[in-house]
Amino acid sequence: MRKKILTRDELLIERRRLRAAGKKLVFTNGVFDILHVGHVRYLEQSRALGDALVVAINSDASVRELKGEGRPLMNENDRAEILAALEAVDYVTIFDDVSPRALIAELLPDVLVKGGDYALDQIHGREEVEAAGGRVVSLPLVEGASTSKIIERIKTGQ
Repeated sequence: MRKKILTRDELLIERRRLRAAGKKLVFTNGVFDILHVGHVRYLEQSRALGDALVVAINSDASVRELKGEGRPLMNENDRAEILAALEAVDYVTIFDDVSPRALIAELLPDVLVKGGDYALDQIHGREEVEAAGGRVVSLPLVEGASTSKIIERIKTGQ
């Protein structure tokens, strides 16, 4: 499992290897704080779009900047390990920026995927991926599957 968790430099080396082998790399990113069925289905659908799937997760510091104090609920290493355990996920990396744009611009995946809560023009890295000949896909969300809703149910005891 831990072999799937790569540093940025290791991921860039792996990207070059995949490109040389003619393999299609799919990229997605997020917090993945509480893994739920929506995440699992989303990751499986993402993986089906290419030969390898990399999931970039926000570092703990960038999650706090995005979501506020009290988040993340699980630290970045635990989140990375849980994602790496999934069959659909080939690689996991942790990034420190609030936006994954710089990582995406370096990696230039063949397919960039986000959930349906993002319009195509809101997806960070879209311009870079499309300019390099890649495509951007927005996958539909699973109705009722939401980390925020799970946290709220826990808080209210429902």
